[in-house]
Amino acid sequence: MAHLCDAIIVCCIDFRFQNYIKKFTELELAGKTYDLVGFAGSTKELPTIINQIDISKRLHHIKDVYLIHHEECGAYGADSTPKRHSLDLKKARTTLVKKYPNLVIHLYYLHLDGEFEVVN
Repeated sequence: MAHLCDAIIVCCIDFRFQNYIKKFTELELAGKTYDLVGFAGSTKELPTIINQIDISKRLHHIKDVYLIHHEECGAYGADSTPKRHSLDLKKARTTLVKKYPNLVIHLYYLHLDGEFEVVN
């Protein structure tokens, strides 16, 4: 029996943002299923995250990927700037699109006040 899942969400482990992410999923993914990956720095260690997405795709046949970085990320230290996060999110999207052209990739930068900013 196949286990089907709509999406995977990759976010940082930072406790300060968990309530925001929960509310986001309740709104954006209402009625849908998703795998959740919490990893310090979100996609900072991209090969590790790609491995998790590979597993989700293979086992759960996901269609959407939500990649969420956040403001003041300790895993990034002094490099935790909006520009750096944007670059890393876009790099992750490019890598995923090459490997899985049918996946829909959603990129977000989460602010300390809970605002989700779309990264294009």
